[in-house]
Amino acid sequence: MEIIKDLHAGKTVAEVKQRFEDAVGSISIAEISQLEQALMEEEGIPVEEVQRLCSVHTAIFKGSIEEIHRISDKPEEMPGHPIHTFKLENKEIDLLTNFKLQLHFERFEKEDSEDNRFKLLEDLNLLLDIDKHYSRKENLLFPYLEKYGIFGPTKVMWGVDDEIRAAIKEAKQLLQSYEGNKQAVLDKVYYVIREVSEMIFKEENILFPMALQTLTEDEWMKVAKESEEIGYCLTGPAGKWKPVRHGHAEGTEGMVNGLIHLETGVLSVQQLELMMNHLPVDITFIDQDDVVRYFSHGKERIFARTKAVIGRTVQNCHPPKSVHVVEKLLEDFKAGVKDTEDFWIQFKDNYVYICYFAVRNEQGEYCGTLEFTQNIQPIREIEGEKRILA
Repeated sequence: MEIIKDLHAGKTVAEVKQRFEDAVGSISIAEISQLEQALMEEEGIPVEEVQRLCSVHTAIFKGSIEEIHRISDKPEEMPGHPIHTFKLENKEIDLLTNFKLQLHFERFEKEDSEDNRFKLLEDLNLLLDIDKHYSRKENLLFPYLEKYGIFGPTKVMWGVDDEIRAAIKEAKQLLQSYEGNKQAVLDKVYYVIREVSEMIFKEENILFPMALQTLTEDEWMKVAKESEEIGYCLTGPAGKWKPVRHGHAEGTEGMVNGLIHLETGVLSVQQLELMMNHLPVDITFIDQDDVVRYFSHGKERIFARTKAVIGRTVQNCHPPKSVHVVEKLLEDFKAGVKDTEDFWIQFKDNYVYICYFAVRNEQGEYCGTLEFTQNIQPIREIEGEKRILA
């Protein structure tokens, strides 16, 4: 902890590396997790600063991480297991980044011709697919780790993921509007190569082993099942994972034949769920304790949701840089300062309208928040009138 605090105060890796090796020798994955969490909780170092130091930490930890040996029939080595798929993707990401992108980076460095520029653009377009890899990690692995009280590494890693996403887009933009600013392109592409490579190391030596030590077999089954909803990066699962000892009975949730008595009608569970999922909007509900309790899952969701978010606090469902907005909104709702808040953004080919409603009971007590999301691009394009069937 003292060594990391020295780095925070400005000392270089070279100044502390030998001291680290003498004092620590080897360090376990769990200890790295505890260290990052303690930096934020006990020492009060902001998550953004821990993100900045993250690559420096990695340089010190390399070669010092304790190997955790599991039983011989390692599930993560079975095709289709989420970690097996994550590692297959990392091989492809590594090949794209440290072979193709690196090669074209060096060619562009020598000559910024149109051909070399287009090759870099082509590589970066492929690398944008890394968003799916990071999204599965953030929306499937992180919720389970947080369920077991592991928050530090998830917050730090999500922040770095966002920085990588942004850097790829910035590098692409520089190349698309290239006007001879060669050094700016080189600096940004070099940053992408370095950070993507560092993230592969952090995932395979810290995150994945930690997750394997923590998640249950049933939880891994849920991760594998829900991965399809987000998609895969550059490759896909090598097979369907069937745990040897898996005895979980699927499809037992809910009262299939039950009836729900509402003030203005009676519906079966199936009717209610079909109705919610046929609405041309996305709905998410969080309770009075900020815990996600429900989301609709229609055919064309605007933002990805997985069942792993159920039971997770809404603050941990957002990137660290936007958590303060969420917390201020909930604070205003709970205090009765506001009842609604809306936003509208351009997202891919959609113009998205997002509205939040404070849900209150008859006594006016706060019971939760409803998020309503809709693509209003088709509505904005409506003109004239339509009075008959098409």
